[in-house]
Amino acid sequence: MSQRLRGFAILTLALCASAALAAAPSKDPRLAGSYTFERGGWTYVHLEGSPEQIGFQHGYLLAARIEDALHVFQVEDQHSTKRDWQFFRDAAQKMFWPHIDAEYQAELKGIAEGAEAHGVKVDVWDIVALNGTMELSEYYVPWLDKKQHAQNAPVIHAPLKCSAFIATGSYTKDGKIVIAHNNWSSYAEGSRWTMMFDIQPVHGHRILQDGVPGMITSNDDFGLSDAGIMITETTIAQFEGWNPDGVPEFVRSRKALQYANSIDDYAAAMRDGNNGGYANDWLIGDRKTGEIAYLELGLKNTPMWRKKDGYFISSNFPRDASLIKTETSGFKPDDLSSSMNARRMRWQQLMQQYKGQIDVQLGEQFLADHVDSYTHQQGADQRTLCGHVDRSKEGIPQWDSGPYNADGAVQGKVTSSDLVAKMAMIAHAGHPCGEDFLARPFLAAHPEYSWMAPILRDMKSGPWTEFTSGEAPGR
Repeated sequence: MSQRLRGFAILTLALCASAALAAAPSKDPRLAGSYTFERGGWTYVHLEGSPEQIGFQHGYLLAARIEDALHVFQVEDQHSTKRDWQFFRDAAQKMFWPHIDAEYQAELKGIAEGAEAHGVKVDVWDIVALNGTMELSEYYVPWLDKKQHAQNAPVIHAPLKCSAFIATGSYTKDGKIVIAHNNWSSYAEGSRWTMMFDIQPVHGHRILQDGVPGMITSNDDFGLSDAGIMITETTIAQFEGWNPDGVPEFVRSRKALQYANSIDDYAAAMRDGNNGGYANDWLIGDRKTGEIAYLELGLKNTPMWRKKDGYFISSNFPRDASLIKTETSGFKPDDLSSSMNARRMRWQQLMQQYKGQIDVQLGEQFLADHVDSYTHQQGADQRTLCGHVDRSKEGIPQWDSGPYNADGAVQGKVTSSDLVAKMAMIAHAGHPCGEDFLARPFLAAHPEYSWMAPILRDMKSGPWTEFTSGEAPGR
């Protein structure tokens, strides 16, 4: 065992003991079968039973973490939108709640009840607003400001976050599917985006997904199911559009992964009741057939491409001409200096360079890549697949990320047909390249971001770690 892994093993034992002690006090029967443990910088969370049970277990086991995550998104959303938290609670209750399936209403209520049972003051509207944070702050608010002709409204663009690929056939080493994704978010969010949820519901498929405490779907959307479906996505750059009468994206994405048996099922679930919130380019694979697909989910335009031999790449660039014209605020596909297009070029280079060799290990390597295809230089910045915007004096204006902002790639995940067959993925907490982010020196060097001080913390980089559905603590 390497010195690095030995150190993580020691830390894991300590955290496991701490987690076990934290979960011990309650004998509530709703907690039966649930558990958590820590490994490799991740918190593994096993939930099982009815929607009410799954929700209560989630809320109880992660109560303190939910309170912490809620604080992060409250600070960020209020800063970016200039709206108070009550605005988001009201939208959750009046706009979202009537369009949420009873199954997920029960789970959301259960999360609030579980957290309260463990001493955290929270209610269901906080939990719904937390789940819908990206949709509300980055899609609904800009739409509402425009509709109301709001004076002095903040400029808000849909985020351009994440890098991903999916490949199959002649592009992979074994001819089967490989899929990988790194989540780009604020480092405040990223240091909390380290939950590994193993969910065994009464109805539908068992799922394994990464996520945030309190959220019922991954929300950076990397997951797999025992139906052999594997998915991920990246957001569509500069997207504009909203349907207040639609179904929240966080509900549709959870439902799709839990119930889809095929690529067509998944796409249908995402299109059904589409509200335009958190508009994404979805990469979907089916282990059973070896087929992969790319679903570009705008509001008006939702085309899908599919292959049994080839690849799809995604880094926030829309590809459908009609969507670009009618549903973005001037996306420029030929601007190779932009983060989304520079990363698109780098993905294309890697796919061609490693055709026929792509496997899980290369997927890990790709997510850690620091080549800037625009400058042709090696070095982490806002255009590299493993993004470090905090090193960029330019920032990323297309998503309102200022110079040296504390955001970028915050974790990575990779899986394959063979791993999905045993309900497993490999995940990396923190920058996939292995570099740590330290909050104190960053804030000292960039006082313009002092508003982040209450929520920004160190984001340490963990090792690539395999997680399997149903594994027990202490493995």
